[in-house]
Amino acid sequence: MNRNPIIPFVLIMVFGIGLMFLLSFKGLGDAKEIAKEAEGGDKEKTEEVADAKPEDIYKKSCVGCHGDQYQGGVGPALKGVGERRSKEEIANIVVNGKGSMPPGLVPQEKAAEMAEWLAGLK
Repeated sequence: MNRNPIIPFVLIMVFGIGLMFLLSFKGLGDAKEIAKEAEGGDKEKTEEVADAKPEDIYKKSCVGCHGDQYQGGVGPALKGVGERRSKEEIANIVVNGKGSMPPGLVPQEKAAEMAEWLAGLK
């Protein structure tokens, strides 16, 4: 009737070590993709953004925080942003981020076009 109390601890330890190895090998499989992103990302994505209209960039990168009707949410409302900020300020914010908004959501080459479009929102 006396069970060895070490057995459950050994089983948990073996399971944990096995899980660690499994996740390590999973990470090794993704190493090429991670290195590709670190080197500058995917050229297809860059070309996709270069051809995208400001509305498409907004739908892809901004709608989650600023809302589908530009009403705000996590981020501030964008209706009338052109009345509150200059186009240069808007371009700087969409490229470099501000507050909780991360940088890099809009590439530098699309910043002026995106700022022009955002400034025109009513």
